[in-house]
Amino acid sequence: MGRGVILLVEDNEDDIFFMQRAFEKAELTNPLHVIMDGHEAINYLDGRGGFADRAAHPFPDFIFLDLKLPFVDGFEVLTWLRQEKKSSVPVAVLSSSPEEVDMRRARELGASCYLIKPPDVSMLLSCWKQFSLS
Repeated sequence: MGRGVILLVEDNEDDIFFMQRAFEKAELTNPLHVIMDGHEAINYLDGRGGFADRAAHPFPDFIFLDLKLPFVDGFEVLTWLRQEKKSSVPVAVLSSSPEEVDMRRARELGASCYLIKPPDVSMLLSCWKQFSLS
């Protein structure tokens, strides 16, 4: 598939592994950058500190964002992204919560997709195919 940069914001090592496996099975070969907490996600997205070199840490073309993150949760990261960066980059929320209130809040904050963890290959591709990244 395309070469758009993917940012995975996930604090659980097992979920990171499952996402990487799902990417492989879905034949998504895009560059993948993994960040493990919400504070670092904001630093990455803003190009601050150790993420200032955009050649090494490019702004993503697609974000997979866990909701339950240390320091700053996924809702706060999504709010910051939409307000501060005014970015329309597609964001797929990853959550173990099937609660309608969480799904609605994610959509209201501009999430493009809401995936229950761990997403299988068909869920991943269904979300991904809404956005053709090259």
